[in-house]
Amino acid sequence: MSQNVIRVSDVIEQRKVGGYQAMIVLLCGLIMFIDGFDTQAISYIVPLVAKQWHIAPKTLGPIFSSTLVGLMVGYLLLSPLSDKYGHKRVMTIASLMFGIFTVATVWAGDVTQLMAMRFLTGIGLGAAAPSAVALTGEFSPQRLRASFVLAIYCGFSLGFVVAGFVAGALLPLYGWTSLLWVGGVTPIVLTLLLILCLPESMAYLTRYRARSGELAKTLLKLDPRLRIDANTVFIDGAGAARRAAISALFTKGRSSGTLLLWLIFFINLALFYFMQSWLPTMLTAMKYPLDKIVLITALPTTGGILAAFVVGPAMDRIGPYVSISVLYLCGAAFLAFTASSFGASLPVLMLAVFLAGFCVSGGQKSVIAMAAVFYPTEIRSTGVGWALGIGRLGGIAGPSVVGMLIGAHWSPADVFYAAAVVILAAGLCTAIMGRIYGRRGNLPGTAAQVGAADAALK
Repeated sequence: MSQNVIRVSDVIEQRKVGGYQAMIVLLCGLIMFIDGFDTQAISYIVPLVAKQWHIAPKTLGPIFSSTLVGLMVGYLLLSPLSDKYGHKRVMTIASLMFGIFTVATVWAGDVTQLMAMRFLTGIGLGAAAPSAVALTGEFSPQRLRASFVLAIYCGFSLGFVVAGFVAGALLPLYGWTSLLWVGGVTPIVLTLLLILCLPESMAYLTRYRARSGELAKTLLKLDPRLRIDANTVFIDGAGAARRAAISALFTKGRSSGTLLLWLIFFINLALFYFMQSWLPTMLTAMKYPLDKIVLITALPTTGGILAAFVVGPAMDRIGPYVSISVLYLCGAAFLAFTASSFGASLPVLMLAVFLAGFCVSGGQKSVIAMAAVFYPTEIRSTGVGWALGIGRLGGIAGPSVVGMLIGAHWSPADVFYAAAVVILAAGLCTAIMGRIYGRRGNLPGTAAQVGAADAALK
């Protein structure tokens, strides 16, 4: 009896996007939303904790850093497990983990316990985000992959914004623990939704014949017209998918792209966290009123959300490398515009900060989409996780370097002019990737791409 062979990727590529895929994108977006909410919520919580516990200001840095270190552990060490054991499994465990440890933080009695809980929460966050990006990429057709990944990463920015509104409503009435209850219970509830509604990675299921029934159900939800019977055989890169080691990021012509991606992530996150961390302080020193500072500080995040609606379709239409190179080139111009606007009127400064945030915050989302396009399915979570982990080093270094520059009596304008030069380096790295790997979504690994990469490097 002849076998009915179904290539899993064809089901995604050759059919219209439906409601089932939209649900997957929504659930992955909620994971990112919680990530953004938690990241911003702690900035509102720590000052209240410091006041209540009579903590010296110098102690606050390690509290913030404990979450960042946990995130790096999750990104670098746990995200590869997603490619090996399935994205759904890792996302579910990670979501439950950071929910439980966020709630447990309510009972922290001293700084050491608080740092430990934040570290463990960060591990959960770091494990979940790359899996969400990878699963979104897997269920997205190539023609829309960048847009879908950018869409879920808007959830991170929305979490930033919502955390501010929730903090404003809850903290004056119920204290700092109330924000932890919201931030902890929400991912626990989301865990139940993930268990009930989220499908497992199709690339993962394809490797195990014992789970072919689960794969068949997923494919039928994507396309009820498929003919699947007892003789159906599912194929799609099963051999390649068995290897999710870190070394796979440097095979099949990917070495240069991986290193360039890491540098781009490092630069972009350094600039993003510099703006988030130092812009309020700069504006305060320049005697802007508090309500204006809050408004201006929210503009980069708002610009980044709107950027997704422009850059995502551009990446899908003309390719990631050209789109992001142009975005960074504009970012250099707008950061310089911001530098020249500190002495201008408030509307001009707000416009400049918004445009700079459009490129910097939007660039942060865009490079994650580029990584999701660059890496194939079987190592996508590992690739995205390591890029985010290396980028997190930039997130730590950026504010620290700016602090040293401010200490050396650099003005805000000087710092933003320097940032304009730095973002050009990210644009150059992106352009080099485009030179090596091609115009439009060409993934490394094929014979043609390996040859092209070798030729470009000679």
